[in-house]
Amino acid sequence: MNNYKIQPGSKLGTLFDSFKLGTLQLNNRIVMAPMTRAFSPGGVPGPDVAAYYRRRAENGVGLIISEGTLINDPAATNNPNIPNFHGEEALKGWANVVAEVHEAGGLIMPQLWHIGTDRKVGAVPNPEELPIGPSGLDLATGEKVNEPMSQERIDSVVAAYAQAAADAKRIGFDGIELHGAHGYLIDQFFWEKTNQRTDSYGGDLVKRTRFAAEIIAACRHAVGPDFPILLRISQWKSSDYEAKLAANPDELAKFLAPLVEAGVDVFHCSTRRFWEPEFAGSDLNFAGWVKKLTGKPTITVGSVGLDNEFLSSFRGENAGTANVDTLTDKLNNREFDLVAVGRALLVDPAWAAKVRDGRLDELKPFTPEALSSLS
Repeated sequence: MNNYKIQPGSKLGTLFDSFKLGTLQLNNRIVMAPMTRAFSPGGVPGPDVAAYYRRRAENGVGLIISEGTLINDPAATNNPNIPNFHGEEALKGWANVVAEVHEAGGLIMPQLWHIGTDRKVGAVPNPEELPIGPSGLDLATGEKVNEPMSQERIDSVVAAYAQAAADAKRIGFDGIELHGAHGYLIDQFFWEKTNQRTDSYGGDLVKRTRFAAEIIAACRHAVGPDFPILLRISQWKSSDYEAKLAANPDELAKFLAPLVEAGVDVFHCSTRRFWEPEFAGSDLNFAGWVKKLTGKPTITVGSVGLDNEFLSSFRGENAGTANVDTLTDKLNNREFDLVAVGRALLVDPAWAAKVRDGRLDELKPFTPEALSSLS
């Protein structure tokens, strides 16, 4: 058995270098990626959810980003078991999660979420609510499912995000992440296919950032200058893996500038495979390009700790555990600052501790069965 303690300054040890994020001191560069679990009946996270996050903190994860939590809009959700981030009972449950994580020495931020037109007509828990989106278009089919969001509804959603941010700070979280990726509501404003507006919220790529910029600015106003705001972004969508918001670095720079100006502290750059270059002619991945163009810290994510892509395990192939050399090379080259681990941490709460201690042969492979419980 290969069992050794990672030494500071070693290649693998780069993952365990500390990192200063504003006023926060992260013990290492490992972030628990947000992963929908739907184990909160009635939208209220219970003691089992708190224990689930505590186990990751106890095992050395530098920063935990919670599963997606729903802002206070009746069309935000399509599942009554996804946790809310509004209402006294749900916020009390989240306060307990924070207390457990902090007691274990960890840091945690909630991911604030609205699914937009990924919600289907008639979805529970609010079947009377139609899906909402910039142009009212179904994410997958492009069919119209509702009228475009009115200015009143836009303002209401922006306010709901700001209230959630204020509540996150009030109950003790260490920052927030806004989910602006994967084809959900904020990303639907970014994407030309789902945003066909001709007003100030649509048109070219820069105009399509206005909705997100208003949310970021409202959250910044609600929490003050020193409370970290993370924004998760992606080129790909859950309905289109080949989608591109920006076709080249120049377009990406124009897209990012209004988001930086609005107050983003860290960009969480979602790809399906972290090792793949984002644009031709450079080895930089998505997080590498975003850091280069903005100067802001970035988090890379995408099959970290796994041999192959997400869906391979659902085809009956064992996803295994990945060699970390490519990851640590890029981290050592300062292409990005933090590394989000998703499914590998979902199945194995001790993933970070095992990597730190050199117990790589003890890492548990991800299988779909891991989704059926809070391990």
